[in-house]
Amino acid sequence: MSWLFPRLLAGLVTMVLGGLLGYAFGLPIHAPVIVGLMGGIVAVGALATRDTLRGVRLIDWLHGPQSSDAPRDAGFWGEIGYRVERSLRACERERVRERARLQQFLEAIEASPNGVLMLDPQDRIDWCNSVAASHFGLDPQRDRLQRITNLVRSPAFVAYLQAGNFQEPVQFSDPRGMGMLSVLVREYGEGMRLVLSKDITERERADAMRRDFVANVSHEIRTPLTVVAGFVETMASLPLTETERKRVLVLMEQQTSRMQTLVSDLLTLAQLEGSPRPASDRWMPVSKLLRQVETDARTLSRGRHSITLSTETGTEIAGAEVEVLSAMGNLVGNAVRYTPDGGTIDIGWRRLGDGCGEFSVRDTGLGIEPEHIPRLTERFYRVDGSRSRDTGGTGLGLSIVKHVVQRHGGELTIESEPGKGSRFRAVFPAARVRYVEPGSDLDSTAAPRPVDQGGAEAR
Repeated sequence: MSWLFPRLLAGLVTMVLGGLLGYAFGLPIHAPVIVGLMGGIVAVGALATRDTLRGVRLIDWLHGPQSSDAPRDAGFWGEIGYRVERSLRACERERVRERARLQQFLEAIEASPNGVLMLDPQDRIDWCNSVAASHFGLDPQRDRLQRITNLVRSPAFVAYLQAGNFQEPVQFSDPRGMGMLSVLVREYGEGMRLVLSKDITERERADAMRRDFVANVSHEIRTPLTVVAGFVETMASLPLTETERKRVLVLMEQQTSRMQTLVSDLLTLAQLEGSPRPASDRWMPVSKLLRQVETDARTLSRGRHSITLSTETGTEIAGAEVEVLSAMGNLVGNAVRYTPDGGTIDIGWRRLGDGCGEFSVRDTGLGIEPEHIPRLTERFYRVDGSRSRDTGGTGLGLSIVKHVVQRHGGELTIESEPGKGSRFRAVFPAARVRYVEPGSDLDSTAAPRPVDQGGAEAR
C-alpha cells in the first residue's frame, strides 16, 4: 500500500493549489469561494484525466501482444505497468523453460528402443514415438486423436485393453504379421493410459532355436544310444557266433564314434561362442593349411573324386590355426561327402582386389535348392536328414564354419544350383591377410593339380 499515501497526497495538493488559484481569480469579481471551489474541482479533474489516459495506455498495451515494453509512466500506473510486465516476462521465461523440458522429455522417449504411446480417457491416441508408430503401423500425425482399437485390431490387444487387467503384458503379432510384440499398459492421470511396446521377434526366434537345439541334440544322441543299448542287451542275453559278435562290435563302434563326433562339434561351438576373437598378430602360411586340407580330402575321398588345389605363394593369414583349419576342413569334407563318385572338387585360395583373401570349395555334387541356402548354417539343419546321417554328418559343420569365419571378421557365402553343384566361399578381411615374399616354407604349387584316383583308406 506504499503507493496509496503519495497518490492521496498528490490529489490533495492538486485540489488545494487549484482552489487557491481559483480563489485568487475570484477576488476581482467578488466570488473567491465559488471560483476557488471550481478551481479545485478543475484541478482534480485534470489530474484524473491524466491518470485515466495513463490507464488507457496500459490497457491498450495489455490488449496487444506485449512484445514492446509497458508504458513508462510515473506514479501508480507506471508501477502497475512495470509489475505486470515483469510478471508477464517471468511467465514467458517459465513457459520457454517448460517447453524446452517437454521437448527434451519427448526427445528422450523418442530415443527409447521401446514404443511409447499415450491414450486419453477415450482411448484416443494423444502422442506416440516413432518406435510405437512402427510397431502398430501408425502415422504419428495423421492418426492423432483416433481410437487405438480402430487402428490396431488384434483380438488379443483389444481384449487386453478392454479387460483393464494390466498386471502382465500381452503378446501378439504386429499388424504386418512380420514379428511379435509384447505390450504393457499403465494407467496414469485422470483416465490416461501409457502403452509400452517391445519387439520380441528376435527373442522368440532365439527361444525357438534353443528349443529346437535341445530337441535336435536329444534326438541325435538318443538314436545311437538306443542302438548301442540294444546291441549290449543282445550280447548279454543271446549267444552269438564270433562273426555276429564282431559285426555287433563294429556297429557299436560306429554309433559310439558318431556320438563322440557330435559331442566334439557341440564343444567346438560352445568354445567358439564363449571365447574372445582370435589374435590378429599370429600369422600362419596359407599353403600349410591347404596342404593339410588336401591330405584330409584325399583320405576321405579314397580316390573316388578328382580333387584340384590352386593357391598363391607367399600368403599368410592371422588368427587361430585350429579354427581356420577346422572351417576349411568342414567345407572340404562336405564337398567330398555330398559329391557322387567321379565328381570334381576344386579347392582354392586367391587374393581379391581389395586385399582380402578368399578360400573357396567348388564341387559337382547334387546341388541345393534355393530355399534351403539361407538356413544351411543353422545348427542341425539338413536338406536331407537321412542322406546326412548316411554320410556321417552331424548337421553342425556349416554352423562351425560360419562362427569361425565371423570370428575372424570374414563372411561365408554359398552358391548352389540343383544338379550343377555348389560353391562355398570364405572371405577373410584384408587386415588378417598379408602377402610376403615367397620362401621355402611358403612355396605352394600355383597351378591346379589333380589328385590321383588312389585307394586311400577312408576315415
